Amino acid sequence: MLLSGCSHSKQAHVNVPPPPALAFSPESVSAEGAARSSRESIEGAGDLAEPAIPAWTSPLATEIGRASWYGPPYHNRVGSNGEVYNMHAMTAAHRTLPLGSIVRVTNLKTGHTALVRITDRGPFIPGRILDLSLAAARKLDVYLPGTAEVKVEVMQTPAPLESGGKWAVQIGGFRSEHEATKLAGHLEHRYRTAKVLSFPSPAGDWWVRVRVLDDERSRAQQMVAETKTQEGAVFLVRLD
Repeated sequence: MLLSGCSHSKQAHVNVPPPPALAFSPESVSAEGAARSSRESIEGAGDLAEPAIPAWTSPLATEIGRASWYGPPYHNRVGSNGEVYNMHAMTAAHRTLPLGSIVRVTNLKTGHTALVRITDRGPFIPGRILDLSLAAARKLDVYLPGTAEVKVEVMQTPAPLESGGKWAVQIGGFRSEHEATKLAGHLEHRYRTAKVLSFPSPAGDWWVRVRVLDDERSRAQQMVAETKTQEGAVFLVRLD
């Protein structure tokens, strides 16, 4: 459901969705968290807990890279898996892991570890592999610095990692609707069998998403390699 930018492209000056960099101060997030009612805290406690897996579970795959975190303006908005994103739950966004996967994240600097469930897509910023919820970022010491080098171990997945899936390309973010719409029109003309959508993000910028014929991974990967933009970046994204 998303499209990606390409090599030698000029990066956008705004954060992109679903995983932005820090666009607000830690103090404002702390105040927002403190304002939640005790009723919400009690009733939602089960949903906010760290996911559990059997002690003998072995990693299916490992990835090392940079993680960031996201909260407002995505908090209480519907995420890629259809659930309302709660930044106080132990979740994260990843571009290509099946939604519902459980991963173990380790901060390589501090050694702190947490299990999180993949519920959203992102981060759509080059050089980052994971966007943590606020709760996960606090547990993993990513909250204050904003980003950290992490190891991501895939512990459980609801679908195969190497086969199947529905794939798309996401491109952005664009500072203006005009630029996003212009690129969308160009891609519709070039790839006549693809479904192209331009849309605004909660962060205020614009994105283009291309679903290739049959949502096939190889077609989406080819489009990523062929697409060039003056603004934004191009990303391969799994939709399911």
